[in-house]
Parts: sequence; structure tokens; C-alpha cells
Amino acid sequence: MATTADFKTGICIEYNGGLYILVDFQHVKPGKGGAFVRTKLKSLANGKVIENTFNAGVKITTARIERRPHQFLYKDDTGFHFMDSNTFEQVSLDEKLIDASDLMKDGQNVEVLYHAETETPLSCELPPFVELTVAYTEPGVRGDTATNATKPATLETGATIQVPLFVEQDTRIKVDTRTHSYVERVK
Repeated sequence: MATTADFKTGICIEYNGGLYILVDFQHVKPGKGGAFVRTKLKSLANGKVIENTFNAGVKITTARIERRPHQFLYKDDTGFHFMDSNTFEQVSLDEKLIDASDLMKDGQNVEVLYHAETETPLSCELPPFVELTVAYTEPGVRGDTATNATKPATLETGATIQVPLFVEQDTRIKVDTRTHSYVERVK
């Protein structure tokens, strides 16, 4: 058991019969009335983010979760298959449990979150940045640089993102997995 004073980003709590990760929180002390905590909670079941307000000092049930390193092996009709980097056991996850699954390539290192008591996988997180090769993009037209112009590019994983005009085919780029956006060219 914890209270709202123990809130920190990334803590996993049990709320309304489900498991939620605390994405953001703010302690508010209005001039009139009691203090409260405004939160944003991400559901581990479906990935939706909800907003909720807790009164200050309310007891919250925390859930113990573990982050374990895994390696992405392959995808087939039954789901995405991963291998635990420590025990070499394989686990299969559904696509809805994986953030940014379209940016994942074979051999990618990821972290899988497990519920510690039941040993069930809850979600899969990619690193914040991945390096991928541009498989196809139209050539940039000279003179179109008056503003920060972008063009669509298809990556080696099949994902399509917007890149600057100077990025060409077969260029290695760094991609932010949280926003699906171009960061920089990799040298």
C-alpha cells in the first residue's frame, strides 16, 4: 500500500480492477478546500491514457512489475516472438501490447514488463531511439528549402515517417520511437 505522496512517474498501480502506469502527476493545493493530485494513467490492458484526480493522502494499491531484457526474434500469425536475454526462454506477445511495433526489426533489444505475482507479460517497450535504414524515398527537389520541408520515407521495417528533404535512400537515420519522428542522420 502506498499513498499519493509516494507517486512518481512510472509507478504501476491497481485502479478500477486494472493495472495502470502513472504517466504524469501534479500535486495541487488550492486556496480553498483540500489538496489533491491530478494524474494521467496509462492502461496496460489497452494502452489508453485516462485522467483521474485523487484526494491527497488516499491509499493506493501498487503492483509490482519487473522489466526484463528481451530480443525480438520474428513475427508470424500468432504474434510477435521474443527471447528472454537471461534465460533464453521464448514468449509470444500480441501486437496491442507492443509500443511502436512497426519500428521493430529482427534482433532488436526491448524491455518486456511482467506482473511480478502472476508472471504474465503486460507490455513491450522499445528503446527511446532506434537506428534504421531508409528503404525508399523520393529524391528531394533543389530549391524547396525555404521552410522545414519534409517528405515521406519508408524504412526497412515497413514504417513510413516524415524526413527532411536532404535524406536519401539507403541513409541510416535515428528515429524517436515515442513520436515516430526523424531525429538525425547516423554517421
